[in-house]
Amino acid sequence: MTNDDIDSEPSISDTEIAGPALFSPVVSTQWLADHLGSEKLVVVDATVLPFAVDGKPGYLSGLDEYLIRGHVQNAVFADIIDEFSNPDGAYPFTRPDAARFEAAAGSLGIDNSTTVIVYDSQVGQWASRLWWLFRSFGYDSVAVLDGGLKKWIAENRPIDAGHHVNHAQVFVAQERPELWADKEFVAGIVNGTNDGSLVCGTPPKEFSGETVSRTRGGHIPGSLSVPAGFLVDRETNAILSSSSLKEKFGPVLGGSRIVTYCGGGIAAAADALALTLLGERNVAVYDGSLNEWAADESLPLELSAI
Repeated sequence: MTNDDIDSEPSISDTEIAGPALFSPVVSTQWLADHLGSEKLVVVDATVLPFAVDGKPGYLSGLDEYLIRGHVQNAVFADIIDEFSNPDGAYPFTRPDAARFEAAAGSLGIDNSTTVIVYDSQVGQWASRLWWLFRSFGYDSVAVLDGGLKKWIAENRPIDAGHHVNHAQVFVAQERPELWADKEFVAGIVNGTNDGSLVCGTPPKEFSGETVSRTRGGHIPGSLSVPAGFLVDRETNAILSSSSLKEKFGPVLGGSRIVTYCGGGIAAAADALALTLLGERNVAVYDGSLNEWAADESLPLELSAI
């Protein structure tokens, strides 16, 4: 998918905004460079960094990287681990309630007339998660920066170090529960009582069960494997072309409801973004994902090669 393709797609926003108009859930680095500094535009760094302890995956806030390595000029930092998640949830990255999301969004200087551009320093999964959260709380005037910080830096575009803070604003959420799926609905897809398809965003070795990072390994039966890391070009970090994405998601396109999942609902959001780019509108993220599913011994998991 070229930058021209991204910037010319029909708008999915139905909200009248004061900031720059969006025509896609993804914007190019050139689009952002052209609009950087515009009134009512907020750029958000949503980076979270992976690490491992005793072979088990963990996550660190990307704040230090944001402060020291630098960030897109005038970008604010979003704390996905605590502020944009429910720290009291049963599993890491459990989605926040509306009040918590409103407070977190407002603290970044975002109101309901702001254009929001989100990026991260990884392959876009964290930016996609924040993008999905905004959508689920009724706000479409938000897009993911194609290629993220990696592509921005590679093109020698302006970088700031240190902390950038906007004046707090008031953001009002309107929940869209249909953008989420729960364990019961997913179980219904597996046993055939619910119509839908499952897409798994975990890495291949986790999907097959070769790597186990939870109480049980493998994937939910009937799932299509589309790892989040395989949605971008390895050299540029840009999202793959529409034709390449269609090849990966082909078996689930144009059908019934599509539910994406992963370990904790993060990579699943990257799959949801790609599906939205392909025109799918009946997409939901299973927030509990494998963290919840694997913890329930009564629920099936498959161990198999892709």
